Amino acid sequence: MTDEAPFLIIGAGQAGATAAAALRTLGHRGRIVMVGDESSPPYERPPLTKAVLADAAMDGRIGIHPAGFHDAQAIELRLGVGIASLDAERGLAHCSDGQVLPFSRCLIATGGRARTLPSLPPGTPHVHYVRTLADAQALRAAMAGRSALTVLGAGFLGLEAAATARAAGLEVTVIEAAARVLPRAVPPEFSGWLAQRVRGAGVDLRLGRSCVSIAPNTDGMALRLDDGSALHAPLLVVAIGQTPEVALAEGCGLELHPQNGGIRIDAQCRTSAPNIYAAGDCASQVQPLVGEEIRLESWQSANEQARVAAAAMLGVPTEAAATPWFWTDQFGCNIQMLGLPAAAAAYHLRGEAAIDGTPKFLLLGVDAAGRLVHAIGVNAGGDLRPLRSLVEQRIACDPARLRDTSIPPRQLVRDALAAAASPSLS
Repeated sequence: MTDEAPFLIIGAGQAGATAAAALRTLGHRGRIVMVGDESSPPYERPPLTKAVLADAAMDGRIGIHPAGFHDAQAIELRLGVGIASLDAERGLAHCSDGQVLPFSRCLIATGGRARTLPSLPPGTPHVHYVRTLADAQALRAAMAGRSALTVLGAGFLGLEAAATARAAGLEVTVIEAAARVLPRAVPPEFSGWLAQRVRGAGVDLRLGRSCVSIAPNTDGMALRLDDGSALHAPLLVVAIGQTPEVALAEGCGLELHPQNGGIRIDAQCRTSAPNIYAAGDCASQVQPLVGEEIRLESWQSANEQARVAAAAMLGVPTEAAATPWFWTDQFGCNIQMLGLPAAAAAYHLRGEAAIDGTPKFLLLGVDAAGRLVHAIGVNAGGDLRPLRSLVEQRIACDPARLRDTSIPPRQLVRDALAAAASPSLS
């Protein structure tokens, strides 16, 4: 180890833990200090509304790294400690416990926090937000003594929680103010299919409905919707998105994106301050696929930005971040998404989008130039993976061939790449 001030990682979540490991892999021998305000060692968040919510035995199986990893890698892990303020110019972090940590380089990986309703702050009886392991444990315990669950929000987290509760035998109602499920993540065609799947599982899905009042009543919460209907919710899960955790960054003068609120970073995850980097849900970065600056709240994005940030902190060249990829498991389906949705894209179905059973299909979005820009696979991860090169290279595809299930995906890719490289077609 060197005598230089340590590399400080603020946030012991996916991005922070991945960056710390990457620094060691890239050969950094200096001190690494990772600070996290939760008491648990770094863990995966995607299972919280799925496996963890369903099974208490999963609590100890979601660690990002195995037991003993941080000690073996000489990563100083300080849990249950927050950073009260950051002095970017002097390279000092003031901890909530009064300690002052000097740093030579700092990675902010503070993630996000659940968006809350002002009238229902965290801790309100019968109301649950799910962001942490403790949140998931509390909801799981509450579900064990209840027969019904109401979810506000039909995004990924809300639908996953609904699917888990339904599989556990609870009666489930999902209320979504938008006219369709996953409105920002998938095209209307897919929203329509998924809504049928959700309702087919016995969920009371109410779209285009908002709550005009929520108040405690006997053993639960009383909800009144904008159509005049009233609901009793023994348990209420509020899943209306998250906001980036940027108070620390804002306090030390880092530049934030005016619309999405994230910490602005360049392609190497550098912020507006020298020697300070950011990665994960708190970061805002230009996404080449859409040509604009966005925040990507995903496991893969946190990993990719962490990898790039670690290399940049060491001045080591590295490959650019991979094409965005998302996944979710809900209502008996593994759903994977490659690329990003485009409003003007035309979507083509490959396979049969059955509502019942175990469907297997792809929904493939092409832009006006015929280039594949977005792909969604339902129980078809193996078919989706070969298409990555087409999305990354913006290759034009024949829609008829995209729909033709007699052509294996790898052959489809080879033919499209060959056609794009053919001089006769240039």
